[in-house]
Amino acid sequence: MPPGITIAADAPELSAANTGFMLICSALVMLMTPGLAFFYGGMVRVKSTLNMLMMSFISLGIVTILWVLYGFSVAFGTDHGSLFGWEGDYIGLSGLGINQLWDGYTIPVYVFAVFQLMFAVITPALISGALADRVKFTAWALFIALWATIVYFPVAHWVWGTGGWAFELGVIDFAGGTAVHINAGAAALGVILVIGKRVGFKKDPMRPHSLPLVMLGAALLWFGWFGFNAGSWLGNDDGVGALMFVNTQVATAAAMLAWLLYEKLRHGACTTLGAASGAVAGLVAITPSGGSCSPLGAIAIGAIAGVLCAMAVGLKFRFGYDDSLDVVGVHLVGGIAGSVLVGFFATGGGQSEAQGLFYGGGLSQLWKQLAGVGAVLAYSLVASAVLALLIDKTIGMRVDEDDEVAGIDQVEHAETAYDFSGAGGGTVPRTAVPAPGVDSAQGTAQVQRNEKSDKKVDA
Repeated sequence: MPPGITIAADAPELSAANTGFMLICSALVMLMTPGLAFFYGGMVRVKSTLNMLMMSFISLGIVTILWVLYGFSVAFGTDHGSLFGWEGDYIGLSGLGINQLWDGYTIPVYVFAVFQLMFAVITPALISGALADRVKFTAWALFIALWATIVYFPVAHWVWGTGGWAFELGVIDFAGGTAVHINAGAAALGVILVIGKRVGFKKDPMRPHSLPLVMLGAALLWFGWFGFNAGSWLGNDDGVGALMFVNTQVATAAAMLAWLLYEKLRHGACTTLGAASGAVAGLVAITPSGGSCSPLGAIAIGAIAGVLCAMAVGLKFRFGYDDSLDVVGVHLVGGIAGSVLVGFFATGGGQSEAQGLFYGGGLSQLWKQLAGVGAVLAYSLVASAVLALLIDKTIGMRVDEDDEVAGIDQVEHAETAYDFSGAGGGTVPRTAVPAPGVDSAQGTAQVQRNEKSDKKVDA
């Protein structure tokens, strides 16, 4: 019998409430990918806006098809060696009935599959922010397909699949600190070490072209993240999802304030970009930990992550790696912080009885968290670098330097984000406009002189 399908006589019945809730959560998580596109799109220069949007949107297409064909089977099928799953009935989702339930839960397998699909979609999209301005779109599309297959699907099985080694070890990752954020952040670092820096890195100004778009994207991410986090408990029967919902809000607020305080002390100003980035850092950090800590613990986790991520974004200038939009600084560092802090702040009264160091649990949970963090980071970093190198040596990963300088939007998509050609509303005849500050008599004389001059030119 395929894993995750309940057919016993005493099995739980389908819950319309939980099923409806999970469908809404799935839609919220789907919204996060366009939100991410706006968040990243606002942070790049004008000439790269569309490419940044497309690097997120294409993941919705590619990963969806792969997930249906075999991704769900690899991630959540019958375990093989604690490394990956496989189940024939999950191939193409063809062997499932509409009333078959996910094992131990009151929602259909279809609902669980589509919820997890949205996680699989956004994870490679997160990587794209590190590669702004310089990657061929076709190469990026191929990278997504290969990376999802070789990295994301197996890692999801490690962390969440029955029989996966991290799952069986007891690594706590409520909604994706390791499988999503560390995975994507390490992958971003691996790829940028292969493809190199943007033209003009550390020389030319590369400021965000639209901070309102950044704030809009951050708001959509914050909103969608409630589905991402609270939905990961797969129901509302025992209050754990409600705890996660509260902790998501609390940690995000704390991280945003901590980032702004760091900015004010370090640079003398509280920026909108800092507010948006701080909020995302808090969302990242609470993702693995929010089901196991108290709201006070969530404040601490968010504040710690906000400061650490704010400090980490400057490391690229010190060490010379070009992480365009701070994927390493926010997602890798934030994911590590949130995952490791479980070992300190787990109360034993949330998603499991595991307790952290501050609640009398000793170092037991902490070393498990460190094992999960280290393994996912190392595997994703190396595998992603190898994939990028193979693509670069075959079809080429980067656009030409001249094309990068000219603008990747026009080169790769034959479009530009903004068209100002009609913004002027027409041309006012020169003879009809007196000079500013000239009275009517002087203006009339000037018009007459202009008309004579125009006649001479026409002749």
